[in-house]
Amino acid sequence: MPASTDQSPKTTVITGAGSGIGRATARCFLDAGYTVVLAGRRRAPLEETADGHPQAHLVPTDTTRPDDVERLFDYVRSELGHLNVLFNNAGTFGPAGAVDEIPLDEWEQTVAVNLTGSMMCAAGAVRLMKSQNPQGGRIINNGSIAAHAPRPLSAAYTTTKHAITGLTKSIDLDGRPYGITCGQIDIGNAATALMENIGSGTGALQPDGTRRTEPTFPVEEAAGAVLYMAQLPASASVGSMVITASGMPFIGRG
Repeated sequence: MPASTDQSPKTTVITGAGSGIGRATARCFLDAGYTVVLAGRRRAPLEETADGHPQAHLVPTDTTRPDDVERLFDYVRSELGHLNVLFNNAGTFGPAGAVDEIPLDEWEQTVAVNLTGSMMCAAGAVRLMKSQNPQGGRIINNGSIAAHAPRPLSAAYTTTKHAITGLTKSIDLDGRPYGITCGQIDIGNAATALMENIGSGTGALQPDGTRRTEPTFPVEEAAGAVLYMAQLPASASVGSMVITASGMPFIGRG
């Protein structure tokens, strides 16, 4: 499907923009001509992501704090006036463990970051997209391969990523009257600093208890997939996209 040919300025909010997939996606959108609001807990990593780009706006934000989230979208409304895209990307792997091994406070923190934070950011974006003229916009949630199948000892992370799928579908359904679409990208084994041990070193824990190195793919390709979803014309939407390293143990038995 062709990308939109609309050349008017576009504004994107990207959470978790200080590293990994968020950083790569922010730079991809900046290179494509978007105005990008970089949200993350610490200013210094956001400055590294922006690298002095004139269309990058830094808004340090802890997405688990309602006041921070409100301030983020107030900034977009007052300083930029319009929001086209939210990439709901901030997340944490959380504790490693089976359901009987996870400390309750670590479970709750994982839910706060991965699910409640995503909900609050989506709510802020939807309020703005409903009130702006013209109405509408696009929300893209970063799910995970874990939204389809867990890795061993990932109960907290996997549960939140399954829940993101329900959040995505509900936002998309409820956004229809306002021209708001919501899709989900599920990324497997993008080469980021957090995934270094999977592609080399100790490898990834497998269901049989062994560890195995797995293929990875450039994180810039994942960023490009997010940009593709964002650039579709309003008449089209990607509800769900899975992008993985070729040959990673996801489909079948490895």
